[in-house]
Amino acid sequence: MGIKAALPKYELYFYNTVLCLALFWASSWILDLSSSSANRKTFRTSVKPGWYYFGRKMDTADFEWTMWFSTFKEHILFALSGHVLFAKIGSMLAPQYRSLVYMAYGLLAVWTSMGWTYVTLILSHCILLYSISLVKIRWLCFVAGLCTLATFKCEPFVSWQAGFVQGDFELRHVLFYGGCGFTIMRCMSFALENCERKDGNYSILELLKYNFYLPFFYFGPIMTFDQFYIQANKQDLTRKEGDMWNIRLQGLIQLSSIIVVDVLFHFLYILTIPSDLKLLKHASDWALVGLAYFNLVYDWVKAAIMFGVINTVSRLDHLDPPSPPKCITMLYVFAETHFDRGINEWLCKYVYDHLGGKHENVVDELVATLCTFGVTTLWLGPCQAVLVWAFFNCFGLNFELWTARFFSMEPFASLEAAMPEATSRRIRAAFNTLNFWSIVLYNILALNSLDFAKLVAKRLLLKGFPITTITAMFVTYCLIQVIKERERRLALIDDPDPLPPAPLQSAATAADAPVAAPAAAPAAAPVAASAAAQPVADPSKEKAE
Repeated sequence: MGIKAALPKYELYFYNTVLCLALFWASSWILDLSSSSANRKTFRTSVKPGWYYFGRKMDTADFEWTMWFSTFKEHILFALSGHVLFAKIGSMLAPQYRSLVYMAYGLLAVWTSMGWTYVTLILSHCILLYSISLVKIRWLCFVAGLCTLATFKCEPFVSWQAGFVQGDFELRHVLFYGGCGFTIMRCMSFALENCERKDGNYSILELLKYNFYLPFFYFGPIMTFDQFYIQANKQDLTRKEGDMWNIRLQGLIQLSSIIVVDVLFHFLYILTIPSDLKLLKHASDWALVGLAYFNLVYDWVKAAIMFGVINTVSRLDHLDPPSPPKCITMLYVFAETHFDRGINEWLCKYVYDHLGGKHENVVDELVATLCTFGVTTLWLGPCQAVLVWAFFNCFGLNFELWTARFFSMEPFASLEAAMPEATSRRIRAAFNTLNFWSIVLYNILALNSLDFAKLVAKRLLLKGFPITTITAMFVTYCLIQVIKERERRLALIDDPDPLPPAPLQSAATAADAPVAAPAAAPAAAPVAASAAAQPVADPSKEKAE
């Protein structure tokens, strides 16, 4: 089936109407559950006073969101504002040395917030991995990097290295793990890129400029070294027309998104409710299914906002950072599921694509996915929830390939080629519906808990069968069709269909033409000939989905 397969407009209007009604209905159940349970004992630690004049409490269960936009927003804003100021001065006075200015300010900020012993620890890891990269043995650099990363995930190495942090700053533990983890990933990228360089080696100064770029240092996202090296050393700093307008627009979008999320946290306690299993057992099916869906949507929104703020700052430095992750609302395949596009691109470049090749061989794909999720598990920190999450997502990714290979064989390929494209799109959407809920259930394991995922699965597939199951699957089917329609429109923008050939003048029209028409016939003949020679679009050459 081509990605440009269209459906009737009335059918798409019906899908959009059903989807909007379902979202409002599920939100009303969650709102009712949040309002009636605001004073529960289990909510006291995470539901705190919010809007005093309206009598609404606020869900503060997410420490990361509270840290960024409530408790420590002044510290983060001060550090990023200082970076923007020094970077602008450096770009105006000495644009060829602006990357050195970025490094100097980053070192100063890390030293001020975490102490000189922490800077010494980071520098020791950088020097160690740089020394190994000079050997230019790819597997050795990778193994050394993974072993170094493991020292921040396993005892007693973690406790010993955590002792290098000085001061009583409340965020020191968060900044310690964030800075060290991202440092190792950046050093591995540098080492692997140095192995690919044929003439000489990159200097250690390039590694330090890459690692101590402050907007990316503690919280990411990760840019691979080859991209950062080219962009940070670019001499031409002129912007395209409209670039500053786009940066301002992105800043306003991030600010508006923060306000919207803050408002929703006063009405929908989507983060606190999943932790109370006793309350969930008495909740309706719509509330439970809506909580599972909204938790994934919120995690994407949080990642998009936090990375969006950092990306806005980095764009002021003439960098092109990784884009925000793809929204879970726009996903129905495992191959595109990720919540950090920087880590995703890092894993794809150095592990998944390197081992999987063209991703056509089943065995190579299995080895590539196992290694990719192995590195991801080490990056997140091995524990029961992460291991279960990695296993199911690895299985889902491989199962997609196995299913695609199976249905590409005969007689399925001939059957699909014989049916109308709209029918093929509907059948594929039905299968994608099951895939979508697999993605939801597998990922709430890591975002919430194993018990919450079990409860949602039982209510959706067993206790709620058949009414809840069929209703949820039908609403999801409508969502998949809305996603496919958006993909179809984007495909038409990127690759518009060729114009049909101009119709030739019929004999009857030529006979009724006035006498002056023969004089214009020689001039019109080349146009008609070129129109007749224009090739007709071959349906077999349409984009594969």
